[in-house]
Amino acid sequence: MKERNKAALSRIGATFWGARGSLPATITEKQIRDKLFQVLARTRGINLDTVEGISSFIETLPFSLRSTYGCNTSCVEIRGAEDYILCDAGTGIRDFGGFVMKHQKSEDVNIFHLFISHLHWDHIQGFPFFTPAYIPGNRVNIYGGHERLEEAFIRQQESISFPVPLDRMAADIRFNVMETDREYEIGGLKVRAIKQDHPGGSFSYRFSRQDMAIVYSTDSEHKPEDEEGKNVYLEFIRDADILIFDAQYSLLDAMGAKENWGHSSNLLGVELAVEANVKRLILFHNEHTYEDDQLEQFLEDTRQYLKIYDESNPLKIDLAYDGMDIEV
Repeated sequence: MKERNKAALSRIGATFWGARGSLPATITEKQIRDKLFQVLARTRGINLDTVEGISSFIETLPFSLRSTYGCNTSCVEIRGAEDYILCDAGTGIRDFGGFVMKHQKSEDVNIFHLFISHLHWDHIQGFPFFTPAYIPGNRVNIYGGHERLEEAFIRQQESISFPVPLDRMAADIRFNVMETDREYEIGGLKVRAIKQDHPGGSFSYRFSRQDMAIVYSTDSEHKPEDEEGKNVYLEFIRDADILIFDAQYSLLDAMGAKENWGHSSNLLGVELAVEANVKRLILFHNEHTYEDDQLEQFLEDTRQYLKIYDESNPLKIDLAYDGMDIEV
């Protein structure tokens, strides 16, 4: 990941600290052995006598063999603001907190703006392990559309579940319930929210400055019969430079056994992005039962669908992974 400080950048971007949906998904010993076997099988007849040769060979490997899509649940940093801006506090926020602690000076006082899509556990479960929230002088502003926002954070750190209650964290932690009919100025960025279809409700956030915009939109089901909801959503994401989109399911799952579970599909993400003139679509909230090679195929299938849907469309499609850095 790129080194950076808190100073506002000329561009905005995003770093993915957690991209899995529903629960963390570890990589197993067998999966690592299988990767190693496939990599070594590809070395036959290749000169690996030099460091340069090894590096060049690694670059020829598919992503699923030379790396991993990761295991952490949802946490995305929006870069280019005056303060730290985060979306969701899944297990990825622990790694983000570790990064901040490693690179900050002892006298630094940090301000964090944390936007919560919804209160399901996989989107807040990392907060008790967010080290900067234990540092006196730091400020953590938590935003969301749910009236019980603060209650959810308090409950998961009650004594029956966690040894340190929320009010023992030494940072100044404040909760802010947002309205969906207004625009906010937070950390040097303009922020708007809309409500989405998900059990208990969820919220999508649009971050913008000048002519740049990133939309964080996870845990949302887009029903074909909801024309009004579709139109509202299209206007919200229109002309976004980056759309981070809940694509946990294939179309078959989304319209079949997992209908009404509150998630969307990769193919619908393509259609909405094309219709709204989005420049880059990031598939997100990756299915936790998929291994790296399955996620890689999922991404390839999505890119192929774009060619069928509109072969000349310039939309760029990627699949989020832990450690991914992108910039507008």
